[in-house]
Amino acid sequence: MKETNVNIKLFNLQQEIGTISKDAKNPFYKSKYFDINSLIKQLQPLLKKHKLLLLQPIEEDMVVSKLICIDGTGGVISALKLPEITDPQKLGSCITYYRRYTLASLLGLQAVDDDANVASGVIVDKKWLNQNTPEYSKAIEFIKGGGSVEAIKSKYKVSGKIENELAKL
Repeated sequence: MKETNVNIKLFNLQQEIGTISKDAKNPFYKSKYFDINSLIKQLQPLLKKHKLLLLQPIEEDMVVSKLICIDGTGGVISALKLPEITDPQKLGSCITYYRRYTLASLLGLQAVDDDANVASGVIVDKKWLNQNTPEYSKAIEFIKGGGSVEAIKSKYKVSGKIENELAKL
């Protein structure tokens, strides 16, 4: 049986993947994204077919996605260095986010990033985040769920008082 190198396997895999469906919602940004567990579930049959093993270890403060040919013909990696975060819940959220994006980058997945406007700084008509509003309640939930004040500030204008209150959560 002729061995196929990792690049040919990845090429063939990419031809079959198509666009990944987004099935998870970010309530704070009112956007959709592809959940890491759903993504892996969609990929597993294709990885098996092409004899590729997916590993996503944390190595030397980096989240690493590896695709390894189980027939010994090579592998590829994508990695992102983790920021210094001491809160375990926030660190866990960051690891999940990095797993999703290192894998998407590694495979060249066709998925639109609904957070792209936030990342690029393109925000239209930022409103003030005020206490005792549904938006403020969502911001509190977002922080408690591992989100950051900086992410909130990318969507809303935030007074120093509210920023301090959110930072204490």
